[in-house]
Amino acid sequence: MKTENIEGGTLETWTPQEVQAGFERNEVVLIDVRTPQEFTFERIAGALLAPMQAFHPEHLPSEADKRLVLHCGSGARSHKVAEQCLKHGFTRIAHMGGGLAGWKDAGLRYTGTDMSTGGPKEMVKDG
Repeated sequence: MKTENIEGGTLETWTPQEVQAGFERNEVVLIDVRTPQEFTFERIAGALLAPMQAFHPEHLPSEADKRLVLHCGSGARSHKVAEQCLKHGFTRIAHMGGGLAGWKDAGLRYTGTDMSTGGPKEMVKDG
């Protein structure tokens, strides 16, 4: 995990593997800040959707029981949303570096769309 100080708070950048480990131990709440359309097409199972275009840091759950980890497609939007949280008074927030693309590149399972049926399908990136 990398850390940087922004707006008087700490922004943590977690690897996809760190996020998966915390998620499997039920220690993190994974929040997807992509659009609803992106989320519908492919997503990390169990992640919550809070799109960047309608994001309000004050509506996030507290970190009393679990760490909040933001993610997007590449890590750029989740970094911006994390900065918003720090400007709003959070003292610490995390995001996943590389986003969903990094998750897929790491060979981790995600829910995609079965093009033959249009339904959800568990997937792992080939090769």
